[in-house]
Amino acid sequence: MDNFCSSHHFVFIVALFGLPTMALDACLQEQLRLKAQVRLLEHQTKLQQIKIENLLQEKELQLMDRGDEIVVIDLPDRRTYADCGEIYNQGHIQSGIYKIRPLQSNASFSAYCDMSEGGGWTIFQRRSDGSQNFYRNWTDYKQGFGDFITAKGEYWLGNDNLHYLTSQDDYILRIDLVDFEGQRRFADYKSFRVGDEESAYQISCGEYSGTAGDSLTGGFNPEVQWWANHNGMKFSTQDRDNDNYEENCAVEDKGGWWYNRCHSANLNGLYYNGPYTSKTDDGIVWYTWHGWWYSLKYVAMKIRSASFVSNLV
Repeated sequence: MDNFCSSHHFVFIVALFGLPTMALDACLQEQLRLKAQVRLLEHQTKLQQIKIENLLQEKELQLMDRGDEIVVIDLPDRRTYADCGEIYNQGHIQSGIYKIRPLQSNASFSAYCDMSEGGGWTIFQRRSDGSQNFYRNWTDYKQGFGDFITAKGEYWLGNDNLHYLTSQDDYILRIDLVDFEGQRRFADYKSFRVGDEESAYQISCGEYSGTAGDSLTGGFNPEVQWWANHNGMKFSTQDRDNDNYEENCAVEDKGGWWYNRCHSANLNGLYYNGPYTSKTDDGIVWYTWHGWWYSLKYVAMKIRSASFVSNLV
């Protein structure tokens, strides 16, 4: 704040003209008042941002609960967006299905953009009601499948698209989990990346944080990482066995996934209603929260650039 009442001006003026103490006090009081006003405005702005994010998250949960509402959003401009973060920062803050086109992709495709929790999340997997079959072959997982129209439609975005997305920037992975009692947990992983088909869509991810426990990289117990760590694993399906197990984990656990020997996370498994019994732990499993014999109600796997900063006030 460089005005008449700034401190270095006071020293100079008092030295030259002997400005009365009363005038000096008045200017200092004005300076303090202005600083307090700035702090108040900053606080009010932060409160407004929190309120906006809460409203967006509440709207997102309402859409999840309705489920049958069509949320395809056709943007009026003709430019292409590399991910949902770019869409959010162009002022499109409603969660829904948008067209995106990563830098290396030859074509655009539909994806659900979650504009809650700060906005800009691209959802590449969602489980919500068991309406879609996730026990599929290599080609299906390569190209993607499912319901890309409704608010909580189940789908897999496609391993090719996932590779294009995660190879254009450094991405954070967030996994949202909900059980049948309505409890919610999440798991975040830094530097999430999926390789190309030549690498069998090998997964890599960094440090974990969250409330659900680290089931993806086996961080819950170093002694079990040799079989429970999915980091660095190739993708396996019923017709393409790339795991470290003597049998085919995808066949045994009824999904397509980055299996090891076999899993401590199986988010593309069979949809059961909570606790289940089966020959194998083939449900929608996140071991560090509910163990192997509880299948979750809702899962969303989503990514956002680590460098994402909202430019919306």
